[in-house]
Amino acid sequence: MPAHDLGSGVVAAWRTNNAVTIDLVRHLPLALWSVGVHGARGRDVRAIVAHLHNARCGWLKTLGSEHGIAVPARVDRRRVNRRELAAALGRSGNAMASLLELGVASGGQLPPSRGYVWRNLALDVAHVLTYFVAHEAHHRGQIVMVARQTGVPLSSHVIGGLWQWKPRVAARSR
Repeated sequence: MPAHDLGSGVVAAWRTNNAVTIDLVRHLPLALWSVGVHGARGRDVRAIVAHLHNARCGWLKTLGSEHGIAVPARVDRRRVNRRELAAALGRSGNAMASLLELGVASGGQLPPSRGYVWRNLALDVAHVLTYFVAHEAHHRGQIVMVARQTGVPLSSHVIGGLWQWKPRVAARSR
């Protein structure tokens, strides 16, 4: 696969991941929204999903802001509603795509940033994509487990949407 196509594929894969997360948020039953997560002090489902957006914002600030990537506003993990959070995830998802595009345009590697002191994340776009998708999949799995453990059913549409990516890809390519 030529490098340009590979870069487009990385960005498209991120956009699919973002669509999956947004769809989950839009369809979470309200009864699940404020259910506490066992073992996660003070966290409920709302806080977990808000964390996805806020974590993106933190990474965008660290890796992208000095390179011109706009960092969306964080959300209040105790007060944000589903509609607001879905919109926020849309904004942070687009900014994350811009960060990946920056890496693709820079030869497949995110340019160095003064704010990146942790240095545990490899900055090639493949590893950056993998890290963020794994993080979000972990938390989506937590939410599904909480729903099952508390008896708040998730519809087959919601569960299927976590895995049926082809329709999302097809819809974006039209």
